[in-house]
Amino acid sequence: MKLSKKHLLLNKLTIVIKLLILVGLVMPQPVIAKYKNTNGIAIDKPFSDLIKWQRNQKEPIKTSIDLSNSWKNLDLNNDDNYTIWIGHSTFLIKKHGLSILTDPIFSERASPFKNFGPKRLIPPALKISDLPDIDIVTISHNHYDHLDIRSLKLLYKLNPDIIFLIPKGDKGIFNKNNIMNVVEFEWWESFDIDNFTFTFTPVQHWSRRGLFDKNKSLWGGWYIQSSDYSIFHAGDTGYSNDFITTKEKLGSPKYSFIPIGAYEPEWFMAASHVNPEDAIKIMIDLESEFSFGMHWATFTLTDEDTIEPKIRLERALENANLNNFTTLTPGEVVLLE
Repeated sequence: MKLSKKHLLLNKLTIVIKLLILVGLVMPQPVIAKYKNTNGIAIDKPFSDLIKWQRNQKEPIKTSIDLSNSWKNLDLNNDDNYTIWIGHSTFLIKKHGLSILTDPIFSERASPFKNFGPKRLIPPALKISDLPDIDIVTISHNHYDHLDIRSLKLLYKLNPDIIFLIPKGDKGIFNKNNIMNVVEFEWWESFDIDNFTFTFTPVQHWSRRGLFDKNKSLWGGWYIQSSDYSIFHAGDTGYSNDFITTKEKLGSPKYSFIPIGAYEPEWFMAASHVNPEDAIKIMIDLESEFSFGMHWATFTLTDEDTIEPKIRLERALENANLNNFTTLTPGEVVLLE
């Protein structure tokens, strides 16, 4: 069937929008970078590599994983000492009465557009309306699957005293959307509240939301410490020595949330996204007591099948005779000791 000029134009427009979204999510451009990784290198890929990837792209098998309703057995506002994986890199953490939300994304798409861009494979295990009162939101970097302004605006509306801890360079996004109580951080800077210390730590990644702001803001992980426990959220990262440095400076976290997805094709992604085997290396470098895989099974951002990160992680753990790294079901409750 011959397509009309209107349909041909729409198809071309869709391809252009897809490329623009990919540029903002997975494709750093060679420009002068304000911020670089701790090895002194900014992750730069030529546009030709993006085209090469798209031309040879493997169509992944997409699967909707199960969700758990076990969180409904809790009184989220009054119960304490738990964490719940909501999906992607979003965790609800409640400890010693402080409610923390990491990289919250509740939108249907990881995109600046409402009708284009990576669409959720699964809904958030909890809706924003299900959440308890939130005290702290941590943001690892400004990619659309981690800094979702639509979710942040709604969270701020529901929790006007909420405090947003963000990388240096991203405050303008919040100012533009009239979101207050925002604190920016360089690597190793800390914030204290209610006997907790939040420290922004280096990881190997990059930042950008548009065509001309590449690496104009920082990226990193969050190390959360109280008197009797610590949690590390790695955000997005390639494998680097940063996790050894984090352990040396801050100690070994009891709990770590480490990405395991968005790594194929590895020739293109490895500098900025770890595979499951490298995620295990991060756990070992940190000497973390318990680790949980994140950044998988929520959006299809790259070429691996939805379930592959979980399978590869379990196989690698078996080969290494390790049993302290697992994947969670969204909505599943982990009681923090």
